[in-house]
Amino acid sequence: MKQTDYLVIGSGIAGLTYALKMADRFPNKKITVVTKASADETNTKYAQGGIAGVTDFENDSFEKHINDTLIAGDGLCNPKVVEIVVKEGVERISELINWGAQFDKKDDGEYALGMEGGHSEYRILHHKDVTGKEMERVLIEKVKEYPNIEFIKHWFVIELITQHHLGYLVTKATPDIQCYGVYALNTTNNQIEKILAGTTLLATGGNGQVYRSTTNPSIATGDGVAMVYRAKGRIENMEFIQFHPTALYEPGIGGQAFLITEAVRGDGGILRNKKGEAFMERYDDRKDLAPRDIVARAIDSEMKINGTEYVYLDCRHMDKDKFLHHFPNIFEKCLSIGIDVSQQMIPVAPAAHYSCGGIKTDEWGKTSIRNLFAAGECASTGLHGANRLASNSLLEAMVFGHRAFEEAAKNHTELLAPDLIPDWDTTGTTDPREMILITQSLKELQLLMSDYVGIVRTNVRLERAMKRLDLLWTETEQLYQTTKLSPQLGELRNMISVAYLIVKGAQFRKESRGLHFNTDYPEKSKLLQNIVL
Repeated sequence: MKQTDYLVIGSGIAGLTYALKMADRFPNKKITVVTKASADETNTKYAQGGIAGVTDFENDSFEKHINDTLIAGDGLCNPKVVEIVVKEGVERISELINWGAQFDKKDDGEYALGMEGGHSEYRILHHKDVTGKEMERVLIEKVKEYPNIEFIKHWFVIELITQHHLGYLVTKATPDIQCYGVYALNTTNNQIEKILAGTTLLATGGNGQVYRSTTNPSIATGDGVAMVYRAKGRIENMEFIQFHPTALYEPGIGGQAFLITEAVRGDGGILRNKKGEAFMERYDDRKDLAPRDIVARAIDSEMKINGTEYVYLDCRHMDKDKFLHHFPNIFEKCLSIGIDVSQQMIPVAPAAHYSCGGIKTDEWGKTSIRNLFAAGECASTGLHGANRLASNSLLEAMVFGHRAFEEAAKNHTELLAPDLIPDWDTTGTTDPREMILITQSLKELQLLMSDYVGIVRTNVRLERAMKRLDLLWTETEQLYQTTKLSPQLGELRNMISVAYLIVKGAQFRKESRGLHFNTDYPEKSKLLQNIVL
């Protein structure tokens, strides 16, 4: 058993922002950061394009950024939260720069601001095409300055500890559900231990691995969302899954797809179909810089019309030296598979990228469960609405990592007596005999979600998906009850829960809005609502 004052699950930008500030404010308190992989293996690390923020006040303004965010969110953003993130985000960016973040600059010393889809001005700060990696580097280096921050790596968090584990009946109607910490599997010795905490922050990232092709790393299995749902917390808007329009198409390659950042189109890249036609003008006046939901559906339409599995991103007309300077990682990746972007077009296709819904929080990162906060992609703060504006995610993570810290720091919660919380019960379980029971179920899950709950949906597809999910859930729960837990089984269980929430939210939404497009309800409803599960 471990005890800590402040527990952080996840080591991306949201979790580390919170941990750093808490450690600085309370040098005598213990802050524990738990991650199921290495410290820097996070969604943050794979963010290419940049971070959106108003820094050029001569040409840009808070009002413009707010308006762009609201337009992209298609009527479901919380305007108050949008204003908070846009205005407070500038201070958080300055803070990160003071910590050592190196964003690209022009020859005159001014920041080289980029343009991305849905933005009305150049406002994207970036570090080459590996912005997230640079931000993660700075945060991890900063963490090392604080001896009261403990990093626990390669531990898989299983469940939130609530009154349920004390023997009480807990339902969604239960008032004042409380979080006392977590049960976690130490993968170095395969022991399940209690980590008790006064306050817990979930910063567990996204759930892209629910789909067959995703830009997310293998760790993005929706663990935080699934745990809160099982603990009877509130989840909302899970139907809004953003598919990045341009992931590199590599035949026969599944799992994590290589992202071709939207900034390439911001610098002049043009989408073309197999005939070589620049097709985006047929779908939106903003052409290649329309919001991601529009571009992804347009690409999906062109692929279906032409019977192809990809379209092309044409960069041949772009200055090669500038491309190499801004996108060295993309250039090298394409070259490694035989594509010289100055001579050949890049084959691209949409891939699951970002979850706009998640654990419902207020404007301070508080969830519906007491002593439990959430920040980053796993949270639904109200910023993104029905569709996230490009490069707003890193901004949101920093702002809500900070705001959760401010709120949690106001009231220190005492730990529950350790002897009140039972040890994890493994009675009746045996070592798993066949890993194929897990790996095959995972393949089935990813296939059904990609085929039935992708960019374009129908009622029949959603109904089929739910029926198959019911069977997968039954089989997996039986396995969970009878075999010793492994990270693979835990992740599968979480992904099935997340998939269920995505499908159920999609079934409840009787309209097409933002990232959710159902051909049985092609029009938007006049009644705006968030789907809370």
